[in-house]
Amino acid sequence: MRTPDADGKATRQILHADMDAFYASIEQRDRPELRGKPVIVGGEGRRGVVATASYEARKFGVRSAMPGSRARALCPAGIFVAPRMEVYAAVSDQVLGILQRYTPLIEPLSLDEAFLDVTGTEALFGDGRAIAGRIRADVRKETGLTVSVGVATSKYVAKVASDLRKPDGLVVVPAGGERAFLAPLPVGRLWGAGPVTQERLKASGVATIGDVARLSREALAALVGEAAAEHYHALSSGLDPREVEPDREAKSISHETTFPEDVASDERCGRVLLELSEAVGRRLRRHGIRGDVVRLKLRYPPFETHTRQRKLGAPTDDDMEIYRTARELLRGTRPSGRPVRLLGVGVAGITEGPRARQGLLFDEPEEKSRSLLRAMDAIRDRFGDDAIGHGG
Repeated sequence: MRTPDADGKATRQILHADMDAFYASIEQRDRPELRGKPVIVGGEGRRGVVATASYEARKFGVRSAMPGSRARALCPAGIFVAPRMEVYAAVSDQVLGILQRYTPLIEPLSLDEAFLDVTGTEALFGDGRAIAGRIRADVRKETGLTVSVGVATSKYVAKVASDLRKPDGLVVVPAGGERAFLAPLPVGRLWGAGPVTQERLKASGVATIGDVARLSREALAALVGEAAAEHYHALSSGLDPREVEPDREAKSISHETTFPEDVASDERCGRVLLELSEAVGRRLRRHGIRGDVVRLKLRYPPFETHTRQRKLGAPTDDDMEIYRTARELLRGTRPSGRPVRLLGVGVAGITEGPRARQGLLFDEPEEKSRSLLRAMDAIRDRFGDDAIGHGG
């Protein structure tokens, strides 16, 4: 049983759940011939960037955000696959549903990781270790994937713990054991300690988090400055008072693509813009939300990036309304025929979608449109993203 803290409150039980090589693991699950192989998601083409890599590829030094050319040089036998973001989003929703069985206090960080506050749920599900074990079992049984979980009294320590025994790991840091747990870890495990800070600390003989904890604040401030010293000193003792924030709502939803070769064709730009708008609309509908701001992202070679946006008269999740607005923004920004390196479409000003209306004898135009969109979503869910689309 958990002991209360000095204020008489139950000791916090924070979990950090992190799916293992999420995108690559889904590809290996769905394509048995890829299992046990070095799979690299993304990174195709001269300008491609790796989204993630399987653990077999990571043994060769392949990492996310690495240029595809570098990944290919490190791992010549790597199997490159194109990302399927809609599939990954659907599995992410499935995992979120599993987490919601144990607490409503969930703070998603991305498609593949989230914080949970399970303080006070012990009578229902057991302590943090027990809940973590149940989550790992549920995820494996229902998705065929593995998740690593860290359990601690703070978000920072739980996140560090979840990363230590990947894949399929479970690390529990008991209350009062935070400082001893962190002490042998390298200073690079401190949030916010980038390469420059790490080198500065190491040059002064400060190589581990324990070394940081043993320094006085004055000595640490002399190395990294007052504000950073306060931050690192607190973290080195496992102190992180931040709460899990379950109300962090998506402020925008977007999709973008970087072309393998610069694209000058107006027709192709239009087709890609439509595909991106369809992907954004589908994600909005899946989450039951709408937005009233359409954004366009446009990059010319080499790295000249422009963004434009337009506020709509009312929130929407309609692919074609998003597309028409994005197309108008593109036409008003890009001279016809000018080569493009990247296109992106997003929707902001997010609000909850409308509730279905009852009792209409005949569908109004908007209802007909929404029925069509729902039908198209169902076809794509069953047969794939390329099964159906709007006419250009």
